[in-house]
Amino acid sequence: MYQINDNFQKLPGSYLFSTIAKKVNAYTQAHPEKKIIRLGIGDVTQPLAPAIIETLHKAVDEMGHAETFHGYAPDLGYDFLRSAIVKNDYQARGCGIEADEIFVSDGAKSDSADIQELFAQDVKIAVCDPVYPVYVDSNVMAGRTGTYNPDTQKWSNVIYMPCTSENGFVPEFPQETPDIIYLCLPNNPTGTTITKDQLQAWVDYANKEGALIIYDGAYEAYISEDNVAHSIYECQGAQTCAIELKSFSKNAGFTGMRLGYTVVPKDLKCGGVSLHDMWARRHGTKFNGAPYIVQRAGEAVYSEVGKAQLKEQVAYYMKNAAAIKNGLQDAGYTVFGGVNAPYIWLKTPQNMNSWEFFDYLLENANVVGTPGSGFGPSGEGYFRLTAFGTYENTVAALERIKSL
Repeated sequence: MYQINDNFQKLPGSYLFSTIAKKVNAYTQAHPEKKIIRLGIGDVTQPLAPAIIETLHKAVDEMGHAETFHGYAPDLGYDFLRSAIVKNDYQARGCGIEADEIFVSDGAKSDSADIQELFAQDVKIAVCDPVYPVYVDSNVMAGRTGTYNPDTQKWSNVIYMPCTSENGFVPEFPQETPDIIYLCLPNNPTGTTITKDQLQAWVDYANKEGALIIYDGAYEAYISEDNVAHSIYECQGAQTCAIELKSFSKNAGFTGMRLGYTVVPKDLKCGGVSLHDMWARRHGTKFNGAPYIVQRAGEAVYSEVGKAQLKEQVAYYMKNAAAIKNGLQDAGYTVFGGVNAPYIWLKTPQNMNSWEFFDYLLENANVVGTPGSGFGPSGEGYFRLTAFGTYENTVAALERIKSL
């Protein structure tokens, strides 16, 4: 008789955003007359930029003619997209990344979950707390995290790096040396980030300790301050200790299109084994490439007109972020984030726990956010709102919250 992977049974409850969806659906069915404003999941609401739409139409037309039809994409990505990525995201910032170190995928979420396949069963991971759930959950599924303590909401074989108001939501070097370090900067869920000097210190630490950094830079397009790195490869020595994940979802609105990429430098080796070669083997074995039309759309992101249009789109969402942050502060809330990221992290009022505040907002303001405890134990007592709604809905949600 076959057996299942018991590690899946260790996961507590369902995925965070699935739980939220069930709660909201149940409320909507019970109160169909209520208009729900969703500022919970980080999904975009603005349409694709005109330059991207124009390119999509052209690429679709190409697929209708034998001489321009494209079948399977190269498993590592088309050269036209990888070259555009390198030129704009790395060479323009003085980073020594080459096109053959770029691996195009269907999104950073997939890569952030799949990257753990490269590592041994007994490696110890370190995560910021609170943290994007996929980093931990994917390692749980692989049997790497030990046992779960429901009282502390922690896994026995995971190193937690608390990010709290006391340390400015900036992770500190753990007392126990990790093998793999997950960093998401600008951060999801807190919306905060660190300076270039602070990031350089993490690179120096990883190289010294022989650790690897998995660097999730999905929100770099929202950085507004000069002393914040857009890529970890802006730091000296990062190419020997870091893998970087990037996404087109938030910078270009590709949440429904699915496109991202991972950078694995050729200088990154473990005991003489190339992680670049390992990821190439894994990528080629398990992935058939992102669609041609989507990769052409990705290329349009880097055109001059595309960059200008997307700059306006990012500004639209950051206008929402500023409105949420300023509005909540005016209403007496303690608020963080919203400067270099489209997330606002607020302290729950009146000693409510995170899920109590979720229910309170849903029932009394018909506004959906994300409970901080869903991101880890240090998220308890906090709540995340996103700036990805329409401006009109964002303002309406704020008015509802202020009236409570």
